[in-house]
Formats: sequence, structure tokens, C-alpha cells
Amino acid sequence: MKTSGDAHREPTASAAAIPGTAFSATRDQRSQDRRSVGHGTLYRYSCAAVAVTLLALLTACSSESNKPAETAKPEPKKSELNTGRSAIQRLYIAARGWAPDAKPYRLDSTATSDGNGHDGKWAVWRGSFASASRRSEKSYTWSGSEADGAPPRGVNPGIEDSYSPSNSNTTVFDIAFLKKDSDEAFATAQKHGGDKILEKAPDTPVIYVCDWNHNTNELVWHVIYGASREGAKLTVSVNASTGEFIRVEK
Repeated sequence: MKTSGDAHREPTASAAAIPGTAFSATRDQRSQDRRSVGHGTLYRYSCAAVAVTLLALLTACSSESNKPAETAKPEPKKSELNTGRSAIQRLYIAARGWAPDAKPYRLDSTATSDGNGHDGKWAVWRGSFASASRRSEKSYTWSGSEADGAPPRGVNPGIEDSYSPSNSNTTVFDIAFLKKDSDEAFATAQKHGGDKILEKAPDTPVIYVCDWNHNTNELVWHVIYGASREGAKLTVSVNASTGEFIRVEK
């Protein structure tokens, strides 16, 4: 028996009873599932990409760390050029180590690609010394050059040889007589024809020889305009004690 309350109650329908409702719910669920799957796949790909990137960075760092450190190439040393008086002082010390009574009988420069000698300076000088007690002579070479053919830097000893005090070509002298340096000898030589030589041929090297003239009993600078004494364009003699002009040799 229905009551009045039952008569006015609307029947309720379940989701299954409403046409199309179950299908819509299923479709929404599937879309949600696909989105979840898509998000999961994207996340996995993102993680994989990050992992690959990190691995590449670690590999690159490892490769860089395994490379030997590049060492900077040392810059070549600059040539050291000296006047004759400065060079013979260094050579004299070495010669005295060989023989306490050693004295020089010649000092000469060697032309190299480091300079031209126009300032009285060269990177290679050779001093020849004699010892009366040992009756021997020995040369020492000072080098401040790394040019081709130049001796190693520093003082280099030569070979000991026999010496005769009576030989006029190897007359020893006291180093105290060398009061005027090679640059001063060059300045004097320039006033006696050297300037004209260099004006015509500016690339002409000027070399120097210093020895004792037993005829005039004086120490002489021979200022030589050329790479050798034999092929010189001009040679001027200058007193190594006073700096005065002596004569034009050639």
C-alpha cells in the first residue's frame, strides 16, 4: 500500500540505467589512462635524455683529464752582446784557473747573425792565453749566442798547445793596458774611412782583433770592416790604451 510520501517520490536511476552514461565514463577513464601513460613515457624519455647528457659530460671530462698537460714552449733566450773588454775579463778568470801565470796575447771577435759589430759588440769573443811556466797556450771562447755555428753559451775552453815565448806573433800583454774598449776603437775607425764604407754598404760587419805590436811596443785594436781579416774592405789600427788613431792598414 503506497503512502502519500511514496506517491510524490521520484524514482532514482543508477548510472547503468541512464543511456550512454556507462560509455562516457569508460571513454573518460581511457583518455585519462592514455594521458597517464603519455606522461609516464615522456617522463621516462626525459630521464633517459638527462642520463645520456650527464654521461656525455662525464666522458668528456674524463677524456680531458686523461690528456697530457700541454707544456708551454720556452721562449728562446735573447743574444747577449758584449764589448771586447767585458768579454776578456770573463775569459781571463777561466784562463787563470788553467794557469795562474796565464796572460793574453790576442783577443778577437767572431761575426754571427746576432749583430753587425757597428757598436763594438759581438756575441762571440775568443781570448788566446799563454803560460810561461807551462810553456803552453790555450784559448777560451765566450758565447752569448744561440745562432747556428756559435759555441754553447758561456765560457768554452779550447785545446792546450805548446807555446814559445820567443814567437813575436804571440807576445803576451798585461790586461791593464786595455783601457779603451772596442766600441771606442770603432768610433775612431769611423773617422778614418769607416763611415764611408758603411755608407756604401751598411750591412758590412765590423770585427775586432786586439794584440800586442812588439815593433812599436803598444797594444792595438784592429778594426776590420768585413767578415774576415783577409777579405776586409778596410782595416784601421787604434791604440788600445789611448784610443788614438795609428794608421789605415788597408
